[in-house]
Amino acid sequence: MILSKQSSVSTLHTLTFFLCLLLVGCQILETPSPPSDSIPLIPDILNFIDQRLALVFPIIQAFKNTIISDPLGITATWVGPNLCNYTGFYCDHPLDNLTATTIASIDFNGFQLTAPTLDGFIDQLPDLALFHANSNKFSGTISPKIAGLKFLYELDLSNNLFSGLFPSSVINIPTLSFLDIRYNFFTGTLPPQIFMQTLDALFLNNNNFMLTLPNNLGDTPVVYLTLANNKFTGPIPRSIRKASSTLIEVLLLNNLLTGCLPYDIGFLGNVRLLDVGGNLLTGPIPWSFGCLKKVEQLNLARNFLYGQVPEVVCALGNLANLSLSYNYFTKVGPSCKSLIQRGVLDVRNNCIVGLPDQRSAKECMAFFSIPRSCLHPASFNIIPCQIHWTKPRERTQRHLLSYSALSTNRVLF
Repeated sequence: MILSKQSSVSTLHTLTFFLCLLLVGCQILETPSPPSDSIPLIPDILNFIDQRLALVFPIIQAFKNTIISDPLGITATWVGPNLCNYTGFYCDHPLDNLTATTIASIDFNGFQLTAPTLDGFIDQLPDLALFHANSNKFSGTISPKIAGLKFLYELDLSNNLFSGLFPSSVINIPTLSFLDIRYNFFTGTLPPQIFMQTLDALFLNNNNFMLTLPNNLGDTPVVYLTLANNKFTGPIPRSIRKASSTLIEVLLLNNLLTGCLPYDIGFLGNVRLLDVGGNLLTGPIPWSFGCLKKVEQLNLARNFLYGQVPEVVCALGNLANLSLSYNYFTKVGPSCKSLIQRGVLDVRNNCIVGLPDQRSAKECMAFFSIPRSCLHPASFNIIPCQIHWTKPRERTQRHLLSYSALSTNRVLF
C-alpha cells in the first residue's frame, strides 16, 4: 500500500509538471504582438534600390531638417526612397563596388539654401566624390571628419558664410584635386601643407587670410592658383620658380605684399596669366620676366615699381595686355612704345616724361626722394633664357579661367 501511495504521488507530480509546461507554453504562444508602430519599416527599406542609399537616407533627411531657408523649394523633392531623383543629388557606382549604387555627387550651386552647418552631412556620405555648393548661405566651420571621404576629388564651398581658420582637414583628403573656398570669411594663415597637396586648382580668394605666404608655395603642383583679395603680407616666395612645369595662371592681386619682384618669377615658362596688381611691391621689373614666353596677361599695376620698363618684357610675343599703371616707372623703349600705341601696354600715372596722363613732377620727386633698394640687385639684369626678338603678334584677349574666380559665380572649366 505504501508503494502504491508513493507511486500515485509521483504520478501526480509528473502530471502537474507537464501541465505547468503546457500552461506556460500556451501563455507564451498567446503573448500579444508588440504594437505595429514599433516594427521597423522593413518594406520601406526594401524599396531602396541599394543598401548604400538606405544608409544615407536618414542623413539627408536630418540635414533637410536643419535648413531654415529654401526660397527655390529645392528640398520639396527630397522625399521618399528614390534618392537619385532628389534635386541636387546624383547617383553613380562607387569605385570600390561597380555593381552598387550610391550618392556620388552633390551639386547645390545657386540653390540659396540656408543652414547653420554642413557638419553631420557631407562628412557622413562615405562615397561622395564631388560636392559643389556655390552661392548658398551655409555657415559654421568645416568638420575634421571630412578627411574620411576617401573618394572626394572636388570640393566647392565658394560664396557662403563659412568662417574660422583654414579648414586643414582637407589636407588629409588624398584624392582631392579641386578646392574652391573663395568668398567666405576664413582667416588666419595658410598651412604649408596645402602647397604639397596634389591639387590642380586652388581658389582661396576673397577671404581674410593674412600674414606671409608659406615659403614652400612653389611646391604646389596646381595649374590655377588664386590668392587674390586677402591680406597677405611679406614678399612673394622665391620658391615660386619650382612650380614652373605646372603653373599656368596666378592671381595675387589686392593683398599687402611687400618687397621686390623676385627674379625667380621669370622661370614660370608656362604661365599665361600673372597678376600681382594692387600690392605694396617695389623695385624694378626683373629682366627675367622676358622669359615668360607664354604670358598673355601681365598685371603689375598699382604698386610702387620704378625704373625703366625692360624692352625684353615688351618684346614678349604673346602679350595681349601689360598693365603697369599707377607705378613710378621713368622710361620706356621702342618696343614698349609700340605696345602703348597698340593699346597693349598701359603706363598711365607713372613718371615717364613725354607721355600723357602721368603723375605730377612733385609727386614723382617726393617718391624718389626716399632711398629704395632690393636684395640681390645684380639678379635684376639677368635673363635666364634665350631671347628671340620677334615682332609681337596681334593678340585678342581671351577668357582666362582664374579671372572668373574673382566673381561670386561658380568657376566653369
